[in-house]
Formats: sequence, C-alpha cells, structure tokens
Amino acid sequence: AIYMLGRFISLIAALVVFWLGTGFVTAEADDVPQARTLQVYKSATCGCCQEWMAHMQANAFKLNGNNLASLTQFKLRHGIELRYQSCHTALSPSGFVFEGHIPARFVSQFLAEPTSEAIGLAVPGMPVGSPGMEVGNKFMPYQVLLLKLDGNHEIYADVRRREQQY
Repeated sequence: AIYMLGRFISLIAALVVFWLGTGFVTAEADDVPQARTLQVYKSATCGCCQEWMAHMQANAFKLNGNNLASLTQFKLRHGIELRYQSCHTALSPSGFVFEGHIPARFVSQFLAEPTSEAIGLAVPGMPVGSPGMEVGNKFMPYQVLLLKLDGNHEIYADVRRREQQY
C-alpha cells in the first residue's frame, strides 16, 4: 500500500510539472504587472469587500487588503467626497483611486488609458448585482463615475445589464 501511495504521489508530481510546462496553470500572483497591483482599504468585517476582491483577483489583479477603523477620513484625504463613497477603496501604485464595486474591466480600461484630469473611478453606494454585491439574479443598473481633480465627475460607464460588467 505504501509503495502504491508513493507511485501515486510521483504521478501527481509529474502531472503538475507537465501542466506548468504547458501553460495549463495560470501565472503566479508575483507575475502580475505592478500597475495591476492594488492596495485595498476596507473594514475587517465587510463580506462584500472580500467578494469584490475575489472578482478582481479572478481578473488578473493582485490585491493587498488593509483593514482600517476609520474609512471616511481616509477616503476624504484621497479626494473621495461623501457623495461618491462606498464600502472600500483601492489605490493603484500611480495614486489612482477606485472606490466601491467597480467591475475589473473598467479598472483595467482606466489604467490602460488614464486621463490627467482624473483621480480615478467610483461606483457610489452598493448597487445590487455589481461585483461583490451579487444577490441571485437581482440586478440594479448603475454608473461608473470618472472622479475629476476639481471635485466634479462625469459618467465613465453606464452599466444596464449584468453582462456589461465582465
């Protein structure tokens, strides 16, 4: 029995080496480009923040979670006015802010072509059906806002259907 267990383990090890060599296994988190690494600031007890982080990681982002006791003051210091706030804030290495349940595709799009008059993106509140806020088949249309340096915003994306997020 021990002999068979050893052969089984050897077989599994050989398959793992094969899969690594053929690209069946995805890249390690350390292989993620620096621009796709985000610092996420959230409450330690927020489950939807964890769900949003899982969505981002599934879309090739590397995240470092940071739990804060006072998020409101942190957000205000980073230019996120009360009317734009949600439950978590992510910061890119270049200083852009991503507030709330923004779909990964819009964060990627923004980082690929950032605009000099913006501080980042926001999805205010917690819209049902947005990444991290999934509740069965329920979906509430929402907007992704481009937050500008002067405190104003413009609509970056108008999400009307769940499929538009991914």
